Amino acid sequence: MASPSDLTSVKPKSLYARREPVYPKAVDGRFRRLKWLIMAVTLTIYYVTPWLRWDRGAYAPDQAVLIDLAGRRFYMFGIEIWPHEFYYVAGLLIMAGIGLFLVTSAVGRAWCGYACPQTVWTDLFQHVERWIEGDRNAQMKLAKAPWTASKLAKRVAKYASFLAISAATGGAWIFYFADAPTLARDFLAGDAAIVAYGTVAVLTATTFTLGGLLREQVCIYMCPWPRIQTAMLDEKSLIVTYKDWRGEPRARGTKKATLADLKLGDCIDCNQCVAVCPTGIDIRNGPQVGCITCALCIDACDKVMAQVGRPRGLIDYATFEDCEAEKAGEPRRPLLKTILRPRTLIYFTAWAAIGFAMLFALGERTRVDISAQQQRNPVYVRLSDGQVRNAFTVKIRNMQARPRAFEIGLEDLAGGRMWLEGGSRETAAKHVAVRVAPDALGKFRIFVIVPPGEEQRDEFVFTARALDPEGGSDSTKAVFERP
Repeated sequence: MASPSDLTSVKPKSLYARREPVYPKAVDGRFRRLKWLIMAVTLTIYYVTPWLRWDRGAYAPDQAVLIDLAGRRFYMFGIEIWPHEFYYVAGLLIMAGIGLFLVTSAVGRAWCGYACPQTVWTDLFQHVERWIEGDRNAQMKLAKAPWTASKLAKRVAKYASFLAISAATGGAWIFYFADAPTLARDFLAGDAAIVAYGTVAVLTATTFTLGGLLREQVCIYMCPWPRIQTAMLDEKSLIVTYKDWRGEPRARGTKKATLADLKLGDCIDCNQCVAVCPTGIDIRNGPQVGCITCALCIDACDKVMAQVGRPRGLIDYATFEDCEAEKAGEPRRPLLKTILRPRTLIYFTAWAAIGFAMLFALGERTRVDISAQQQRNPVYVRLSDGQVRNAFTVKIRNMQARPRAFEIGLEDLAGGRMWLEGGSRETAAKHVAVRVAPDALGKFRIFVIVPPGEEQRDEFVFTARALDPEGGSDSTKAVFERP
């Protein structure tokens, strides 16, 4: 029997597992080429977009995509969003969320495998790493080798490249918030705002850390989306699948001529599917949270199947139902029928409906907006001739990149007339003309008078009508106070 001292000397078992470094092997195939294409397109969009120009006239910025925080505007090519129109941005975010649901329902975690920023930048870093240190075997050998001048030079070159890419990433981000050429000159000259340097520093550090160091740990441990996506998958979802009924039992190193004779499975246990996986999982163990559905294991396995004379598709994009049908010797359903199912169609309908509603609203919106607020001190003034006067602050928003003339009018106020501050009762009329600067909010103090009458509050309407060929109008309700 163990003594108390023996029990206290027993070291508790650690529940922490040290990270096993992942060295993905380079592979070629249709999915690898698709990843190349998507990476090129997404990185080009990210780095090039702030430099695109869009002519909006002399009174507006000419940057195609600009988040102008100082001017409180969001420009995207021919679309201009004002702060009070933020619901368009909310609509885009809702569309993005439903779009992720749609993609997951149709083709599983394709977003994670191809277009997620973490995936794109990690993939870019891994290619740079291969270019400097070599492929998988060379990297593993270098990691175990003692420190020499050659190893030090390779590591310095690798991390310097990572740092340069990360700095370019952070630098490109700030160009979305100011005129890119001007900010670039000021940034390099040291004249930019301190927030610009701070933003670049933070984004450089996060990109370097997440894409260059943590890599697959972000996908497995930090990102919540894999858990959400897993709950959205069912037996009809397309995912990367290892067909164990076809691959088992495995036979490492078996020649292709003896596979059928020995009644072995098609899997020859070459581990190429594991070697190319950017998260280091073994897809043969079934669906896992670490699988980002990049399908590189399909490219690797198809190549091996061709070498051993077996049909491709041991690892493939397939649904659980398709695998069961194929196992029973039945043909798989057409891909289009697999994707176009009720859940996918519901997501697409909701996504498209929001998109069309936003397009319709953009097409129907007028570029003029009016609001009115009554001056409360005093609420009203009775003039010597018995007429009653109210004062209002009327705001007209000119949502065009040029100065415009507007006519403010009164409706539904019997006998009502008005004049601008600085005028007089003698100039009072049913309409007054004002001018508003481009992309600006004009504020006008207006006095409204009505003849003597019943002592009651009257609701009426202020209208604003643009006096140019393009036109446009808006109206707002107000209340006229009497004694």
